[in-house]
Amino acid sequence: MPAIRQRDCNGAYAHGAVVRCAPNATARSGGKGHTLRLPAGRCVKLPAMDSLTQIALGSAVSVAVMGRRTAVWKAALWGAVAGTLPDMDAFIDHGNAILNMTLHRAESHALFYLTLAAPPLAWGVSRLHGEGALFKRWWLALWLVLITHPLLDAMTVYGTQLLLPFTNYPFGVGSVFIIDPLYTVPLIVGVVAALRLQSARGLRWNAAALVLSTLYLGWSVLAQQQATGVARSSLQAEGITANALLVTPAPFNTLLWRLVATTPTQYFEGHYSLLDVSPRITWTAHDRGAELITLHGQDPPVARIAAFSHGFFRLSEAGGRLFVTDLRMGQECTHPQKRAARRGDGPALAVAAHVGRAAAATAVRAGGWAGRHYCFDSWWRRW
Repeated sequence: MPAIRQRDCNGAYAHGAVVRCAPNATARSGGKGHTLRLPAGRCVKLPAMDSLTQIALGSAVSVAVMGRRTAVWKAALWGAVAGTLPDMDAFIDHGNAILNMTLHRAESHALFYLTLAAPPLAWGVSRLHGEGALFKRWWLALWLVLITHPLLDAMTVYGTQLLLPFTNYPFGVGSVFIIDPLYTVPLIVGVVAALRLQSARGLRWNAAALVLSTLYLGWSVLAQQQATGVARSSLQAEGITANALLVTPAPFNTLLWRLVATTPTQYFEGHYSLLDVSPRITWTAHDRGAELITLHGQDPPVARIAAFSHGFFRLSEAGGRLFVTDLRMGQECTHPQKRAARRGDGPALAVAAHVGRAAAATAVRAGGWAGRHYCFDSWWRRW
């Protein structure tokens, strides 16, 4: 099996976010506000919400539905706008990084609310361009653009609350990375062709791009199932009884898969490539903090992350602070400056969310919120 090695923080990847270490950096929590100064050696998460993909998908869907009934540029423009609208919730500050993370992709990504938003949006667009006769067509186009946004998001591991207000369950297939050029590039090519060719041929290019990108999503699910089957067989061969198994792609592809298996006391990480000659997987065991989970598992911040991550989390303690890590988002860096936990009388409880969207970990300390950053690392391997 090809060797696996661990990179340092610089240039490392979290799932859906790039993180870089900085000796003295400034960052923002939850997309706005909460400017924080990082101590030396800490890491900054750079926002990586893939707006380009959503813009390309929205434009492609709108052009496909509107066809030649209106100018192609109008369909592409409003498809791009509507395709971006659901992610405007990234600018809402819910008060702390844990809430900012768990309430992202909530109401603004719910199919019910987006369906309600489609008619007034279509009415405004049709009136703006003097195309009242096309109101129903604009309605269909913009509704499809709005709902395909969260449906695509649900293919990633993060979690999208599609069925609000009926349930806040975060759906996440986890078969594609947040940025995947093999999905996005065909959509861009199709939209550009439709804009430049200004003919039925251009529309055919756009339609073909939509079909190709959709087939790629289907392929990702099949590849995920293949990796899942190999991972389960490997766990059984190694004598590991896992409560749950997470299988997600490494950045920018659907050939290399990251595997996380949890037990009540540990979690195991490994990688599997569809190009591997041998299906053998090397698993690395890590402590989940079972004692801390028993003590603090019902604390609201911990319970919220536990539910949002579908149980893929760990607890650790350092410097009198309790850290809860969402295991779906990447692998932790080890910082030598972490001190032994203080277990004196009434140690302050601090909960840090090491998660994809939250640029800063959020800490509860003496009843007040303070910001802190932590670094995710990722495993890289030679193909």
